[in-house]
Formats: sequence, structure tokens, C-alpha cells
Amino acid sequence: MDGQISSSPPSLSGAAKALGYAGLLPQAICVALILIGHEWRYSALAGGFAYAAAIFSFLGGAWWGQAVQGAKDGRPASTGAYLLAVMPSLLAVALFLPWTFGWDWPGPALLYLGALIALSPLVDRALGFAAPDFLRLRWHLSIGLGGLSIALGLLADRVI
Repeated sequence: MDGQISSSPPSLSGAAKALGYAGLLPQAICVALILIGHEWRYSALAGGFAYAAAIFSFLGGAWWGQAVQGAKDGRPASTGAYLLAVMPSLLAVALFLPWTFGWDWPGPALLYLGALIALSPLVDRALGFAAPDFLRLRWHLSIGLGGLSIALGLLADRVI
């Protein structure tokens, strides 16, 4: 190979990356509304939780799709891959339940949700279906959204 390092072609377009990073804006806006003390700060807190929960559930759908695609490509996914794929939706609903019972919410739930999102690329890596550039983007976006969600959880006391 003449001493050259071969690399696979990128799997993500510039537009895909830009749109991925744009997905951090809703959570950043929620944090900003709370920090400036805007009258919509409670709605920002609830909306931030809903957005993080929706994205976390979306990740589970992506894992499911990767497992199915891997099976088509001759790499059958284990039952564990499908179990991991349904967990984000179930965890997001479980983290919403304290609010429905009037317990401490959403601060603690946002802390847990943020941590789960920030660590979620570990699942991508464990499943082994993600291309390297996709996995790199996933780390950036997950740490970004996870960190912003944790920030919302820490700011929740300013709102409630």
C-alpha cells in the first residue's frame, strides 16, 4: 500500500453536519430564555425536556434502523441491539412520570436525560454499525445536547 493510510469516504455531507449542529439551537434557546429570566422560562424548561426526550427517542429509532440495515448487509443484529433501541423511548417516558405525579420535576429528570444523551454514542460504538465520521458527529452533538439538557436541569430551581 505504499505506506499510505487508506480511509473510507465520508458518509456525511456538509449539509447533514450543519443540520445536525442546528439541532442544538432549540435547547440553547431554552437555556437562554431561563438565563435572561424571560416570562416563558417555565415553558422553556418543559419544552427543553420534551425536545431532549424526543431526540433521545429518535436515537433509539436510529439504532433500530442500523440493526435492521446491518441484518440486510449480512451482519445480523443480536436481540440486545433491538433491546437497546427501545430503551431510549421507555426511559424518556419514565423520566416524565415524576412530573405527572407532582414530584420534583423537571430538574432531576433533565440531569438524567442529559447524561444519557451525552453517553449515547457509546451505544453506537458498541453496536458497531456507525461510520467513523458519523460517530464523531454523534459525540459532538450528544455532548452538546446532553450538556445543554444538564444545564437546564441545573437552572430548573430558578424557574420553579
